[in-house]
Amino acid sequence: MATNTLMETNFHFPGQKSVYRGKVREVYQLKNDILVMVATDRLSAFDVVMPKGIPYKGQILNQIATKMMQVTADIVPNWLTATPDPNVAVGKACEPFKVEMVIRGYLSGHAAREYKAGKRLLCGVPMPEGMIENDKFPEPIITPATKAEKGDHDEDISREDILKKGIVSEEDYLILEKYTRALFERGTKIAAERNLILVDTKYEFGKTKEGKIVLIDEIHTPDSSRYFYAEGYEERQKNKEPQKQLSKEFVRQWLITNGFQGLEGQSVPEMSDDYITSVSERYIELYENITGEKFQKADVSNIHERIGNSISEFINKNS
Repeated sequence: MATNTLMETNFHFPGQKSVYRGKVREVYQLKNDILVMVATDRLSAFDVVMPKGIPYKGQILNQIATKMMQVTADIVPNWLTATPDPNVAVGKACEPFKVEMVIRGYLSGHAAREYKAGKRLLCGVPMPEGMIENDKFPEPIITPATKAEKGDHDEDISREDILKKGIVSEEDYLILEKYTRALFERGTKIAAERNLILVDTKYEFGKTKEGKIVLIDEIHTPDSSRYFYAEGYEERQKNKEPQKQLSKEFVRQWLITNGFQGLEGQSVPEMSDDYITSVSERYIELYENITGEKFQKADVSNIHERIGNSISEFINKNS
Protein backbone atom coordinates (compact mmCIF):
# COMPACT_ATOMS: atom_id res chain seq x y z
CA MET A 1 0.00 0.00 0.00
CA ALA A 2 1.41 3.38 -1.01
CA THR A 3 1.93 5.80 1.87
CA ASN A 4 0.84 9.44 1.67
CA THR A 5 3.70 11.56 0.42
CA LEU A 6 4.20 15.29 0.51
CA MET A 7 4.81 16.44 -3.07
CA GLU A 8 4.04 20.14 -2.63
CA THR A 9 2.55 22.64 -0.22
CA ASN A 10 0.50 25.75 -0.77
CA PHE A 11 0.24 27.46 2.60
CA HIS A 12 -0.73 31.07 3.31
CA PHE A 13 0.54 32.12 6.73
CA PRO A 14 -0.04 35.45 8.50
CA GLY A 15 2.81 37.82 7.61
CA GLN A 16 3.88 35.67 4.65
CA LYS A 17 5.98 37.70 2.19
CA SER A 18 7.08 35.11 -0.39
CA VAL A 19 7.49 31.42 -1.14
CA TYR A 20 10.36 29.74 -2.98
CA ARG A 21 10.08 26.17 -4.27
CA GLY A 22 13.38 24.35 -4.64
CA LYS A 23 13.90 20.83 -5.95
CA VAL A 24 13.06 19.30 -2.57
CA ARG A 25 12.37 22.10 -0.08
CA GLU A 26 9.76 24.85 -0.04
CA VAL A 27 10.75 28.03 1.75
CA TYR A 28 8.22 30.49 3.14
CA GLN A 29 9.52 33.92 4.09
CA LEU A 30 7.55 35.64 6.83
CA LYS A 31 7.86 39.10 8.33
CA ASN A 32 10.66 39.78 10.85
CA ASP A 33 13.14 37.83 8.67
CA ILE A 34 11.67 34.45 9.62
CA LEU A 35 12.11 31.58 7.18
CA VAL A 36 10.01 28.42 7.33
CA MET A 37 11.53 25.53 5.39
CA VAL A 38 9.33 22.52 4.56
CA ALA A 39 11.13 19.34 3.47
CA THR A 40 8.90 17.55 0.94
CA ASP A 41 9.12 13.90 -0.11
CA ARG A 42 10.22 14.88 -3.62
CA LEU A 43 13.23 13.01 -5.00
CA SER A 44 15.67 14.82 -7.26
CA ALA A 45 18.41 13.11 -9.27
CA PHE A 46 20.53 14.54 -12.08
CA ASP A 47 18.81 17.85 -11.20
CA VAL A 48 15.43 16.40 -12.26
CA VAL A 49 12.53 15.97 -9.82
CA MET A 50 11.10 12.46 -10.09
CA PRO A 51 7.32 12.12 -10.66
CA LYS A 52 6.72 10.12 -7.46
CA GLY A 53 7.60 11.00 -3.88
CA ILE A 54 9.46 8.79 -1.38
CA PRO A 55 7.53 8.10 1.85
CA TYR A 56 9.09 9.79 4.95
CA LYS A 57 12.00 11.22 2.93
CA GLY A 58 11.25 14.82 3.92
CA GLN A 59 11.04 13.89 7.60
CA ILE A 60 14.32 11.96 7.36
CA LEU A 61 16.19 14.80 5.66
CA ASN A 62 14.83 17.41 8.04
CA GLN A 63 15.59 15.41 11.18
CA ILE A 64 19.12 14.44 10.11
CA ALA A 65 19.88 18.05 9.09
CA THR A 66 18.48 19.38 12.39
CA LYS A 67 20.52 16.93 14.45
CA MET A 68 23.70 17.67 12.46
CA MET A 69 23.21 21.43 12.80
CA GLN A 70 22.85 21.01 16.55
CA VAL A 71 26.06 18.96 16.87
CA THR A 72 28.12 21.34 14.70
CA ALA A 73 26.81 24.66 16.07
CA ASP A 74 29.87 24.96 18.31
CA ILE A 75 32.19 25.18 15.27
CA VAL A 76 30.02 26.89 12.62
CA PRO A 77 27.00 29.14 13.28
CA ASN A 78 23.80 28.15 11.46
CA TRP A 79 20.43 29.62 10.51
CA LEU A 80 18.23 27.22 12.55
CA THR A 81 16.09 28.34 15.51
CA ALA A 82 13.29 25.72 15.79
CA THR A 83 11.75 22.54 14.35
CA PRO A 84 8.00 22.73 15.03
CA ASP A 85 7.22 19.64 12.92
CA PRO A 86 9.17 16.56 11.73
CA ASN A 87 9.22 18.05 8.19
CA VAL A 88 9.78 21.68 9.15
CA ALA A 89 12.71 23.87 10.13
CA VAL A 90 12.42 27.54 11.11
CA GLY A 91 15.25 30.03 11.18
CA LYS A 92 16.72 33.39 10.20
CA ALA A 93 16.40 34.66 6.64
CA CYS A 94 19.79 35.01 4.94
CA GLU A 95 21.13 36.06 1.58
CA PRO A 96 22.45 32.74 0.17
CA PHE A 97 25.87 32.62 -1.47
CA LYS A 98 25.50 31.55 -5.09
CA VAL A 99 27.93 28.65 -4.72
CA GLU A 100 27.68 25.22 -3.14
CA MET A 101 30.77 24.22 -1.22
CA VAL A 102 31.40 20.62 -2.27
CA ILE A 103 34.11 18.74 -0.38
CA ARG A 104 35.39 15.29 -1.33
CA GLY A 105 37.43 12.90 0.77
CA TYR A 106 37.32 10.11 -1.83
CA LEU A 107 37.34 9.67 -5.61
CA SER A 108 33.63 8.87 -6.01
CA GLY A 109 30.53 9.91 -7.93
CA HIS A 110 31.04 12.94 -10.18
CA ALA A 111 34.78 13.09 -9.39
CA ALA A 112 35.23 9.43 -10.38
CA ARG A 113 33.26 9.94 -13.60
CA GLU A 114 35.49 12.92 -14.52
CA TYR A 115 38.62 10.95 -13.58
CA LYS A 116 37.54 8.01 -15.78
CA ALA A 117 37.08 10.47 -18.64
CA GLY A 118 40.80 11.28 -18.29
CA LYS A 119 40.53 14.56 -16.36
CA ARG A 120 43.05 15.18 -13.59
CA LEU A 121 41.84 18.66 -12.68
CA LEU A 122 38.46 19.19 -10.99
CA CYS A 123 37.40 22.79 -10.32
CA GLY A 124 41.05 23.78 -10.70
CA VAL A 125 42.12 21.23 -8.07
CA PRO A 126 44.59 18.51 -9.18
CA MET A 127 43.71 14.84 -8.59
CA PRO A 128 46.68 12.45 -8.23
CA GLU A 129 47.54 9.91 -10.92
CA GLY A 130 47.08 6.19 -10.29
CA MET A 131 43.85 6.34 -8.28
CA ILE A 132 40.98 3.89 -8.65
CA GLU A 133 37.33 4.69 -7.98
CA ASN A 134 36.54 5.19 -4.26
CA ASP A 135 40.20 5.60 -3.24
CA LYS A 136 40.80 8.16 -0.51
CA PHE A 137 42.37 11.46 -1.56
CA PRO A 138 45.61 12.36 0.29
CA GLU A 139 43.68 15.40 1.63
CA PRO A 140 39.99 16.30 1.16
CA ILE A 141 39.51 18.57 -1.88
CA ILE A 142 37.02 21.44 -2.23
CA THR A 143 35.28 21.43 -5.63
CA PRO A 144 32.64 24.19 -5.64
CA ALA A 145 29.57 24.31 -7.88
CA THR A 146 27.45 27.24 -8.98
CA LYS A 147 23.94 26.96 -7.62
CA ALA A 148 21.47 26.15 -10.38
CA GLU A 149 18.14 27.84 -10.86
CA LYS A 150 15.31 25.30 -10.61
CA GLY A 151 15.68 22.66 -13.32
CA ASP A 152 19.18 23.69 -14.43
CA HIS A 153 22.31 21.69 -13.72
CA ASP A 154 24.73 22.84 -11.04
CA GLU A 155 28.09 23.51 -12.70
CA ASP A 156 31.64 22.98 -11.48
CA ILE A 157 33.56 26.18 -10.89
CA SER A 158 37.08 26.87 -9.63
CA ARG A 159 37.97 29.06 -6.68
CA GLU A 160 39.81 31.35 -9.14
CA ASP A 161 36.67 31.84 -11.25
CA ILE A 162 34.47 32.46 -8.20
CA LEU A 163 36.79 35.28 -7.14
CA LYS A 164 37.42 36.59 -10.67
CA LYS A 165 33.69 36.78 -11.43
CA GLY A 166 33.00 38.39 -8.05
CA ILE A 167 30.48 35.67 -7.10
CA VAL A 168 31.95 35.70 -3.57
CA SER A 169 34.49 38.17 -2.15
CA GLU A 170 37.89 36.74 -1.21
CA GLU A 171 37.35 37.63 2.45
CA ASP A 172 34.06 35.72 2.55
CA TYR A 173 35.37 32.82 0.46
CA LEU A 174 38.19 32.15 2.90
CA ILE A 175 35.58 31.83 5.67
CA LEU A 176 33.47 29.47 3.51
CA GLU A 177 36.52 27.27 2.93
CA LYS A 178 37.44 27.25 6.61
CA TYR A 179 33.87 26.36 7.65
CA THR A 180 33.64 23.67 4.95
CA ARG A 181 36.79 21.93 6.18
CA ALA A 182 35.74 22.18 9.84
CA LEU A 183 32.27 20.73 9.11
CA PHE A 184 33.68 17.90 6.99
CA GLU A 185 36.15 17.00 9.72
CA ARG A 186 33.34 16.90 12.30
CA GLY A 187 31.05 14.98 9.93
CA THR A 188 33.82 12.45 9.28
CA LYS A 189 34.27 11.93 13.02
CA ILE A 190 30.50 11.50 13.61
CA ALA A 191 30.28 9.02 10.72
CA ALA A 192 33.28 7.03 12.01
CA GLU A 193 31.58 6.64 15.41
CA ARG A 194 28.71 4.95 13.52
CA ASN A 195 31.05 2.73 11.47
CA LEU A 196 30.44 4.85 8.36
CA ILE A 197 32.72 6.84 6.06
CA LEU A 198 31.63 10.34 5.01
CA VAL A 199 32.81 10.25 1.40
CA ASP A 200 31.78 13.64 0.09
CA THR A 201 29.18 16.28 0.84
CA LYS A 202 28.06 19.80 0.06
CA TYR A 203 27.41 22.77 2.30
CA GLU A 204 25.48 25.93 1.59
CA PHE A 205 26.00 29.22 3.36
CA GLY A 206 24.23 32.54 3.62
CA LYS A 207 24.78 35.93 5.19
CA THR A 208 22.44 37.44 7.77
CA LYS A 209 21.35 41.08 7.66
CA GLU A 210 24.00 41.73 10.28
CA GLY A 211 26.67 40.39 7.89
CA LYS A 212 27.30 37.11 9.73
CA ILE A 213 28.06 34.03 7.60
CA VAL A 214 25.95 31.03 8.64
CA LEU A 215 25.34 27.48 7.46
CA ILE A 216 21.95 27.08 5.75
CA ASP A 217 19.88 24.30 4.12
CA GLU A 218 20.67 20.65 4.84
CA ILE A 219 23.84 19.05 6.19
CA HIS A 220 25.15 15.45 6.19
CA THR A 221 21.89 14.02 4.78
CA PRO A 222 21.71 11.24 2.16
CA ASP A 223 20.70 13.89 -0.40
CA SER A 224 23.70 16.13 0.19
CA SER A 225 26.27 13.49 1.16
CA ARG A 226 27.61 10.10 0.23
CA TYR A 227 28.41 7.51 2.89
CA PHE A 228 30.21 4.17 2.69
CA TYR A 229 30.09 1.41 5.28
CA ALA A 230 33.53 1.42 6.92
CA GLU A 231 33.43 -2.33 7.52
CA GLY A 232 34.96 -4.11 4.53
CA TYR A 233 35.98 -0.85 2.79
CA GLU A 234 39.69 -1.82 2.45
CA GLU A 235 38.84 -5.33 1.30
CA ARG A 236 36.45 -4.08 -1.39
CA GLN A 237 39.01 -1.55 -2.63
CA LYS A 238 41.70 -4.22 -2.79
CA ASN A 239 39.40 -6.46 -4.86
CA LYS A 240 38.25 -3.49 -6.99
CA GLU A 241 34.66 -4.18 -5.92
CA PRO A 242 31.96 -1.50 -5.64
CA GLN A 243 31.66 0.01 -2.18
CA LYS A 244 28.58 -0.65 -0.05
CA GLN A 245 27.08 2.78 0.29
CA LEU A 246 24.27 4.72 1.86
CA SER A 247 23.42 7.73 -0.27
CA LYS A 248 21.27 8.81 -3.18
CA GLU A 249 23.87 7.26 -5.53
CA PHE A 250 21.91 3.98 -5.63
CA VAL A 251 19.00 5.91 -7.19
CA ARG A 252 21.34 7.52 -9.74
CA GLN A 253 22.78 4.10 -10.64
CA TRP A 254 19.27 2.67 -11.06
CA LEU A 255 18.35 5.57 -13.34
CA ILE A 256 21.57 5.17 -15.40
CA THR A 257 20.86 1.43 -15.77
CA ASN A 258 17.37 2.35 -16.97
CA GLY A 259 18.71 4.80 -19.55
CA PHE A 260 18.28 8.11 -17.75
CA GLN A 261 20.94 10.71 -16.84
CA GLY A 262 18.86 13.88 -17.08
CA LEU A 263 19.99 14.51 -20.65
CA GLU A 264 17.81 16.12 -23.29
CA GLY A 265 15.37 13.72 -24.92
CA GLN A 266 15.58 11.15 -22.09
CA SER A 267 12.46 10.35 -20.09
CA VAL A 268 12.33 9.30 -16.44
CA PRO A 269 11.79 5.51 -16.13
CA GLU A 270 8.68 4.34 -14.29
CA MET A 271 9.30 3.65 -10.60
CA SER A 272 7.14 0.79 -9.29
CA ASP A 273 5.57 0.95 -5.82
CA ASP A 274 7.97 -1.79 -4.71
CA TYR A 275 10.95 0.25 -5.89
CA ILE A 276 9.61 3.39 -4.17
CA THR A 277 9.23 1.39 -0.93
CA SER A 278 12.80 0.06 -1.24
CA VAL A 279 14.13 3.63 -1.66
CA SER A 280 12.18 4.73 1.43
CA GLU A 281 13.67 1.81 3.38
CA ARG A 282 17.19 2.80 2.30
CA TYR A 283 16.59 6.35 3.54
CA ILE A 284 15.33 5.01 6.89
CA GLU A 285 18.40 2.75 7.10
CA LEU A 286 20.68 5.74 6.59
CA TYR A 287 18.80 7.75 9.23
CA GLU A 288 19.23 4.97 11.78
CA ASN A 289 22.87 4.39 10.87
CA ILE A 290 23.95 8.02 10.94
CA THR A 291 21.97 9.08 14.04
CA GLY A 292 22.20 5.82 15.98
CA GLU A 293 18.48 6.23 16.76
CA LYS A 294 15.40 4.27 15.72
CA PHE A 295 13.36 6.15 13.13
CA GLN A 296 9.90 7.15 14.38
CA LYS A 297 7.47 7.50 11.47
CA ALA A 298 5.35 10.65 11.81
CA ASP A 299 1.60 10.45 11.23
CA VAL A 300 1.07 10.91 7.48
CA SER A 301 -2.69 10.27 7.39
CA ASN A 302 -3.18 13.98 6.65
CA ILE A 303 0.34 15.26 6.18
CA HIS A 304 -0.59 18.69 4.74
CA GLU A 305 -2.93 19.50 7.61
CA ARG A 306 -0.42 18.29 10.22
CA ILE A 307 2.37 20.48 8.83
CA GLY A 308 0.13 23.52 8.33
CA ASN A 309 -1.18 23.26 11.91
CA SER A 310 2.35 22.84 13.36
CA ILE A 311 3.60 25.96 11.57
CA SER A 312 0.50 28.04 12.43
CA GLU A 313 0.82 27.11 16.12
CA PHE A 314 4.50 28.09 16.07
CA ILE A 315 3.72 31.44 14.42
CA ASN A 316 0.93 32.19 16.90
CA LYS A 317 3.15 31.38 19.86
CA ASN A 318 6.02 33.49 18.57
CA SER A 319 4.25 36.48 17.06
